[in-house]
Amino acid sequence: MNYATVNTILDTIIHTSNNNITVTDGKGYILYTNSQHWAVYGIELDQYVGKSVYELEAEGILSPSITAMVLKERKSIEVMQHTITGKVVMATAYPVFNDDGKIILVISYAQDQTEINDLQYQYEQLKKKIESYQTEVKELLGKGDVIYRSKKMEHIEKTLYRVAESDATVLFLGESGVGKSMFARKLHNQSYRKKEPFIEVNCSTIPESLFEAEMFGYEPGSFTGALKQGKQGLIEQAHNGTLFLDEIGELPLAIQVKLLKVLQEKKFTRIGGTKECHIDFRLVAATNQNLEEMVQKGTFRLDLYYRLSVIPLHIPSLRDRKEDIALLINHYLEFINKKYKTNKKLHSATYETLIQYTWPGNVRELENLIERLILTTDETIIFPNTLPSSIIVQSPTSQKEPSLIIEQTMIESYDLKTILEKVEKWIISKAYQQCKSTYKMAAFLGISQPSVIRKLKKYKNQFLP
Repeated sequence: MNYATVNTILDTIIHTSNNNITVTDGKGYILYTNSQHWAVYGIELDQYVGKSVYELEAEGILSPSITAMVLKERKSIEVMQHTITGKVVMATAYPVFNDDGKIILVISYAQDQTEINDLQYQYEQLKKKIESYQTEVKELLGKGDVIYRSKKMEHIEKTLYRVAESDATVLFLGESGVGKSMFARKLHNQSYRKKEPFIEVNCSTIPESLFEAEMFGYEPGSFTGALKQGKQGLIEQAHNGTLFLDEIGELPLAIQVKLLKVLQEKKFTRIGGTKECHIDFRLVAATNQNLEEMVQKGTFRLDLYYRLSVIPLHIPSLRDRKEDIALLINHYLEFINKKYKTNKKLHSATYETLIQYTWPGNVRELENLIERLILTTDETIIFPNTLPSSIIVQSPTSQKEPSLIIEQTMIESYDLKTILEKVEKWIISKAYQQCKSTYKMAAFLGISQPSVIRKLKKYKNQFLP
C-alpha cells in the first residue's frame, strides 16, 4: 500500500469519525482534521488550514494548546480548555514516535464539556436550593406552634418572645414530658442565632467517663481509643448558635466546674490540647429536678446555678392546665390520623376520661397514647375500654360502662344475643372482683352457685387475674 493510499484512508477515517480529531506533525502543523473539531473552538476552515497549533494558541483560539504541551513534555496529556466562544473543552492528545524516538505525529481529541458543566452547575444550584428548603422545613418543624389556651402557657410564650433576642441564659423547669425541649428550640428559632447550630445534649445519656471528651472534644492520640483525627466537642459545635443542656441536673460536678469556666471566659481547651479555643454560644438548660435542693445537698454548684437561672421558666404540668388537654387531644388525633392515613375518632366518654386523667407523663404521654390507640384499635370509634387500665381506674365514666358496652357492641352488630352476652360477661367480671367465692357471687347476683360456675366456664375465666 503506497503513501497516497494510506493518506486517503487516514483522511477518510478522520472525516467520517464521530470524534473531534486533529493530527499534527512533529512541528505542530495540522495534517488531518475534521470540521466538527474546530466548530467546538468556534472557527471556520480558512482559520486553521495550513496553520500550526502555536499560531492558533497565540491568537487565543487554543487556550492552551494541548499539542504544544505534548511536543514539549513528550507524553500524553489531558487538559480543560476555555474557548473564545465561552465553551469548556476536554482535550486529550497522544504523541507518536518513530524508531529514533522523535515525535512525528500528535493525535488530539476534543470533547465539548459545556453542556455537562452547565448541568453540573444546575445540579449544584438545585442541591443548594433543596438544602435551603430542608433547612426551612426543619426550622418550621422546630418552631412547632405551642398549642394552649391556658393563661400559664400564654405567660411563658410572652416571656420567650421578650427574651429571645437577648443572650440571657434561660432555664426551663418542669416535669418530664411537659415540652421543655420544644420550648428551647422555639427560643432558638426566635433568636438572631436561628440560622446557626442548635446543639441538644441530654446530660443523662452520656456516661460520666466520656462526658469531658464529648463536651470539650480531644486532640489526636489523646487517649486509648481516641479517633486518629481527634474530635470536635459539642460545645465547639454550638459556636455562634445555641447549646441546649437537657437534664442538666445530671451533670457531673467535675464537668460543672469546667462548664462554669467556659461560661465565664468564653474559651476552653480540648483534651490533650494546649491551644485555647474561643467560643460564642447561647446556653439554654432544662431539668425536672429541684436544683435548689441539689445545691443544699452539695450535688450541684451554687455558682453554676446562679449562672443558669438568669431567666427561670417553669413549664406547668398538663394536669395543672386542664383547659389545654382537649386542644392537645384534637391536635394529635388529627396529626396522627393524617400520618397513618386513618380516620379514627374518640367516643365522648373517652374524651371525658382523658380530660380527667392526671397525665403523669404530660404532653409526651398524651401524644404516645393517641398514637397507640389509633394504631391498635380496629373500630373507627375509640371507646374507653380500649384505654390502659391505669387511666380507666381514674375514670368518672365507669358507672356508664354497661351502656358503653351496649353502644360499642351495636356498632359491630345489632344481634341481641351478642349484646346480652357482652353485658353478662361484664356483670360476671364485676361480681368476681367484689366476691371471694362462687357462693358469694351467687348471692351477689341472685342466681345459684352452679349457675355461677357454668358462666365462669362459659367465659373461660377471661377476666381472671
